[in-house]
Amino acid sequence: MTETARSYPTAVPVGVDPTRASIARVYDAFLNGKDNYEIDREVLRGVQKAAPEAAELGMENRSFLIRACRFLAQQTDITQYLDLGSGLPTAENTHQVVQRIKPEAKVVYVDNDPVVLAHGRALLEENENTIFVAEDIFQPEQVLENQVIQDTLDFSQPIALLQVGTLHHFEGERGAPADIMRRYIERLVPGSYVVVSHFLDPENEHSVVARKMEEAFRHSMMGSGTFRTMREIEELFGDLEMVPPGVAKCAEWWPDGPHLRPLNQVQHSIAGGVGRKV
Repeated sequence: MTETARSYPTAVPVGVDPTRASIARVYDAFLNGKDNYEIDREVLRGVQKAAPEAAELGMENRSFLIRACRFLAQQTDITQYLDLGSGLPTAENTHQVVQRIKPEAKVVYVDNDPVVLAHGRALLEENENTIFVAEDIFQPEQVLENQVIQDTLDFSQPIALLQVGTLHHFEGERGAPADIMRRYIERLVPGSYVVVSHFLDPENEHSVVARKMEEAFRHSMMGSGTFRTMREIEELFGDLEMVPPGVAKCAEWWPDGPHLRPLNQVQHSIAGGVGRKV
C-alpha cells in the first residue's frame, strides 16, 4: 500500500470529523480506497502491527459479499435487498452485483456515516432501483419502520437482508448482536435470506493473532471490533436454514477457485454465512 498510489479527500464533507476514525473510512483504507483520512489509516497501521496481512480482513469481507450476492441473484428468486451498514462505495457493490444478473432488483442501502451519506446521494442518481437511507442499523425497529424503506421494499415478499462486516462493531446497551438479528429476522417472511459476516476467533493457534487484532481495533480511535467464536456467529442466524457449508471462514465460503496456497492467519479470522427463513 503506497501513499503515491492513492488520492485522499481534500474537502471535508459537512458533518465529518477528520480527527476521529470512522468505521466506513477505516474499511475504505483496508481496501486501499481513497475516501479516508490519516486517523483512519492510523487504525489500519495499528492492526497491521498485530498482523501484517490485516488488510485481508477487508478484502475477504468484500469478496464474500460479492459471492453471496451473486449466489442470491443467480440461485434464488430474490429481487429485494436490504444492505445494512453498506459503507463507502467501492468496486462491486451489492446493487452492481445483483442488478447485473437481475436488472429489476431493488437495493436499499442503510448507513448513518456522514461520508457514506455523501456518497449515498450519488447512488440515488445512479438508477431508480437503488436508494440510500440514513438510519442506525443497530436499531431494527427504526430501520424497518422507515417510510422510504417501507415504500421501496415489499415486506410481504421475500427479502435478502445483509449485515456484512457490521455486527462486530456493535457496542452499547441495546441488546446483544443475536438479539438485534432476531428482531430483524422476525420481520422477514419465509423465503427470505440473511447474509452475515463477522470477525472470527478461530479458537486454535490463530486465536492469538485474532485477539491481538481485536485489541488493536478496540483500543484505536475507532473503538470497536470484537472477534467472536464460530458458535457465537452461528447464533446470529437464529433458527434459519443454513445454505451449505453453513457459517465458514469467508475464504472457504464457495470460493471462486481452488486455494493454491494455504490461508494466512488473517483469513482464518473472518467468517460468514447465508441462511434462509423457512
